[in-house]
Amino acid sequence: MEFKSISELQSLLNDKKISVKEIADTYIKKIKEKKDLNIFIYFNEDKIYEQVKNIENFSNEKKLKAIPIAVKDLFCTKNMPTTAASKILENFHPTYESFVTQRLVDMGAMFVGKTNLDEFAMGSATNTSYFGNTINPLSEKDIPLAPGGSSGGSAAAVAADLCLGATGTDTGGSIRQPASLCGVVGIKPTYGLCSRWGIAAFASSLDQAGVFSKNVTDSSILLEEMAGYDQRDSTSSNVKIPNFSKELNADMSGKIIGIPKEYAVDGISDEINQVWEDAIKSLEKKGAIIKKISLPHTKYALPTYYIIAPAEASSNLARYDGVKYGFRADDSNSLDEMYELTRSEGFGKEVKRRILIGTYVLSAGYYDAYYIKAQKVRKLIANDFVNRFSECDFILTPTAPSAAFPLNEKQDDPIKMYLNDVFTVPASLAGIPGISIPYGSDKKGLPLGIQILGKHYNEQEIFNAAFALEKDYE
Repeated sequence: MEFKSISELQSLLNDKKISVKEIADTYIKKIKEKKDLNIFIYFNEDKIYEQVKNIENFSNEKKLKAIPIAVKDLFCTKNMPTTAASKILENFHPTYESFVTQRLVDMGAMFVGKTNLDEFAMGSATNTSYFGNTINPLSEKDIPLAPGGSSGGSAAAVAADLCLGATGTDTGGSIRQPASLCGVVGIKPTYGLCSRWGIAAFASSLDQAGVFSKNVTDSSILLEEMAGYDQRDSTSSNVKIPNFSKELNADMSGKIIGIPKEYAVDGISDEINQVWEDAIKSLEKKGAIIKKISLPHTKYALPTYYIIAPAEASSNLARYDGVKYGFRADDSNSLDEMYELTRSEGFGKEVKRRILIGTYVLSAGYYDAYYIKAQKVRKLIANDFVNRFSECDFILTPTAPSAAFPLNEKQDDPIKMYLNDVFTVPASLAGIPGISIPYGSDKKGLPLGIQILGKHYNEQEIFNAAFALEKDYE
């Protein structure tokens, strides 16, 4: 069986045409059939059937009753290990549930497993995981493709029909970019809309939980259940969460769409430019007004991000020292040696690279020259968006500079890999919401994504625009 949407599965369940156990059986079978894609770090049939017993007692009023959800293995889960795809947390079993996953559990969701990711969410291809690479389900047999990253396992799980939704985190594009490469919908909400409590930290001022799904409506359903204020997270926003799914509206009449000239970068393929142009024309036909805009500090976004994010990572990852929990190296003769061996053996190459970059830019001689300057530039980037949103309702751009690429194509060149986030990083620095939806394909038939960016806390606006564009493919 293939279920097209959350509402379809709910209807079947409510009409007693399918049972909770049959739903579990269906997805367990699918996950086993596609285990070669290495989408899941943790998959346990017994744990799924344990959930079935509880979910069967839930009222049908629960909005996510029996809906199969995959969880990025960065979210702490009480009954499943949480590794952050790192050797250093290989055997870590949290004693608590993250805010986001607890909300999903309370609504009756069925967790089918923990998905693979780039180690500590540092990467753009899900190829830095201690547990091996995830393969994009859209790959041909002889050329494995990258699913994007860091939430590549979650995007691939939805694309491979191993769940109806998946949690992800987006620090610089880690939901939107893999959504584009896997041909699914992915939304990063406003920073602070979803609590970060219980999520293994990468860069605390950038990390934000979000979702993947097969369609815009399902994303809106999942986000309204995941979002909410949490006093345990000092950056959590105490705002009313709209009923996104009930208020979806494809009417674009009079909406002003900003098209930033800075996103027409050199080297972008004609296919991506064509998809961008097609989306612009589609919205224009639906009554929207097109307006060329400028976001002048966009060119500084990537270098700014790769100063701020590693700086915060070097601070956040200091807690993994082999003393409190997680991996501890053997054969050390002193405390300092134990720290050194644990961290050198426990962290992968990319994580160590970013810790070193972060430690460097925070060091006494370089703090002002790099970190403080980057924070000032970040403010200019954020101000660009605030100023432009005074003259347009939302901004339309490509999501990624390419379709899915061969798995190891950019592995030895960190700069090329970092450039995968060229279109997604600015919104992360500004803390604004962004959604990627599949819109067209390249000459090989691989999906290309369109990104819609909105004002702070105006997820409804970008859901509506995405909903309107999605109708082009129904």
